[in-house]
Amino acid sequence: MSATFLKRALIPLAVLSLATVTACGGNSDPTQTETSDTSTPITFSFFGSDPNPTWNGMKDDVGQAITKATNVTINAEYDVSGGGTQKIALMTASGEYPDMIYPKGSVTKLVEAGALIDLTDLIDKYGPNIKKVYGDDLSRLQYSKEDPSIYVIPTNAGVGQTSFDAGGGFEVQNAVMKELGYPKIQTVKDFENVLKEYKEKHPTINGQPTIPLSLNADDWKIMITVTNPAFTSTGAPDDGEFYINPETYEAQLHYKRPEEKEYFRWLNHMYNEGLLDPESFTQKSDQYLSKVASGRVLGLIDQEWDYQQAENSLKTSGMAERTYGHYPVQLDGQTKDHSFQDVGAPVGYGIGITTSAKDPIRMIKFLDWMASDEAQVLNNWGIEGKQYEMKDGKRVIPQDVQDRKVNDNTNFTKESGIGMYNFSVRYGDGVKDSGGNYYTTNFPEQIVAGYTQPEKDTLKAYGATTWKDLFPQKDEFPVKAWGAAYNLPAPDDPNYTVSFQKSQDIVRKRIPEAILAKPDQFDSVYDQMITELNTDDTKKMEQTYSQMIKDTVDLWSKPVATK
Repeated sequence: MSATFLKRALIPLAVLSLATVTACGGNSDPTQTETSDTSTPITFSFFGSDPNPTWNGMKDDVGQAITKATNVTINAEYDVSGGGTQKIALMTASGEYPDMIYPKGSVTKLVEAGALIDLTDLIDKYGPNIKKVYGDDLSRLQYSKEDPSIYVIPTNAGVGQTSFDAGGGFEVQNAVMKELGYPKIQTVKDFENVLKEYKEKHPTINGQPTIPLSLNADDWKIMITVTNPAFTSTGAPDDGEFYINPETYEAQLHYKRPEEKEYFRWLNHMYNEGLLDPESFTQKSDQYLSKVASGRVLGLIDQEWDYQQAENSLKTSGMAERTYGHYPVQLDGQTKDHSFQDVGAPVGYGIGITTSAKDPIRMIKFLDWMASDEAQVLNNWGIEGKQYEMKDGKRVIPQDVQDRKVNDNTNFTKESGIGMYNFSVRYGDGVKDSGGNYYTTNFPEQIVAGYTQPEKDTLKAYGATTWKDLFPQKDEFPVKAWGAAYNLPAPDDPNYTVSFQKSQDIVRKRIPEAILAKPDQFDSVYDQMITELNTDDTKKMEQTYSQMIKDTVDLWSKPVATK
């Protein structure tokens, strides 16, 4: 799981989840016999590992248009929390799966259980749009060097992606920056000083105690707001739980980097100074969001997709000045935020077809249609004449629609369905179609149109147009040869799985302990964690991961072989 990737993706994938169906063993060679045609109405079950609070059963405009064009209806179930791990564990134990699944980080578990079919030949025979979008990078979809099958079609990020805006970093309310005269904010000390000064001036906001900084450590989100920022703020790229040496491809748990210890020491300092919300490690996500929506949380270290629901509430409640700006804060002035380092064509998290599916050919045809130009425009822009118009050959969003997208986004998404059907490979931001129009609405002019006035005022004060302008740009870094490591399937090795889980259990226990310790106890707690992470089993796990990275770089250099 990765913060920065989600950051690059802007919002969590709104894929569909479905009711489970009884496994039927699948078709041993699903590409040989076509069992149905696209003119017959059909319903697919689908499970998605991310929550989707705006899903309404395809009754929205885009959902209805998809069904009309494909005769496909999705019976969807979404995981509420936990990233789908518990639900998928139950599936593998019972052998019962939905037709299609977005397993997030549980691909390996499903592959080990024999639950996913190889999509290689299906894509080759029935996936012209998928092949068109991915082009020469189709080899990146292969599972591993030992098993070059294609089990999932990546859905989290678009091919050819050019991110025009930042959705992560360290966040500060625009009202705070305005009152303090838009100070320079480059280091954690700058960030701290801003929060401290404003709190001293305003001990309460809307009648409630001001909270300088709050974190969301509920379940897996501890990675997003607590542990991942340790590497993003110390000049390392996002490779999930590992730091990968760019020269040797050797990997180690990123917590072992000395500079990250100093980042956590700073959080310990923030806690002991009364600047970090003491409920950060006990509150649930809904409690965190409620605090953000109240307008009294001055600063966050999060991804916009995680708190966007609360920020939308601020807008609809007339507190647009309490929305947040994004800053590439570093531990000191010696490193750069790698949020926009180029990882190449996206891989990893995506949708697979299970062995329970009775008509894999119909499913791959559906997923291929979703990769078509028609479907991509539909999902990103909505219905022509309703959510967008054509003027002088260009797609344009009417002002009243744009206002709803900014100020009433949750309800707008429920009604329109825009952005909820990203469940096939697609083009990313910045890619244009044959008519010279962007496939997505995330391009500079449209992004700026979506900002609140306080955001625009803050950006103007810093001489910027978008939040991305404040961050180091991708041409300042080399392209990562292994892509986004956090998105790669975990090594298919039981010993690796056990050791990795043990390391996560240790980290999720010790990091909060270290942050909440008295300052003179911080070193002993953190050093104890490092000792616990330096076992022979953990070192073997790191060696296994290192070899996987090396094999991935080698695998991607070879073309896909069909059967």
